Amino acid sequence: MNVTITGFRELEEALEEFSKASARNILKRAAMEAIQPLADEMANLAPERATGGGKLKDAITVSDKLGKRQKRLQRRQTKDFVEVYAGVEDVGGKHVASSVQQEFGNENHGPQPYARPAFDKEGQPTVDRLLITIKDEIDKATARAQRRAARAATRAARANPTIQTIP
Repeated sequence: MNVTITGFRELEEALEEFSKASARNILKRAAMEAIQPLADEMANLAPERATGGGKLKDAITVSDKLGKRQKRLQRRQTKDFVEVYAGVEDVGGKHVASSVQQEFGNENHGPQPYARPAFDKEGQPTVDRLLITIKDEIDKATARAQRRAARAATRAARANPTIQTIP
């Protein structure tokens, strides 16, 4: 599968106008919003057990953090500026063992994939949504900064009124 990414250079330039923390928050909010439909599709496609409810379906979520077990398994040398994950979270500190078994199958039953078909369907739309949500988050952050600056100017004007003399 190919995913086409265009238009992000301009957004990167716009993000450079913000502090590092603000840029990270903008990207995190946008990414979590853009990836949520992918997680929803995974949950939609996840098989439910005939008895006992849909534990796997309930464990699919979007987060910017990994569980302790997931962190231990991740063997990367560098950390990206912003990371967002969609998938099966550790429930109560324990891995939902059925997630891998359902996706790939085992000797007792065949695969019932839910993650790969969801990605195949939502991969490119997620990237397209990300472009839009980053732009929206930048616009919102810019408006917040302008409102904050206007309030600060108003407070400063009240604290230091200028006295005008009339001749």
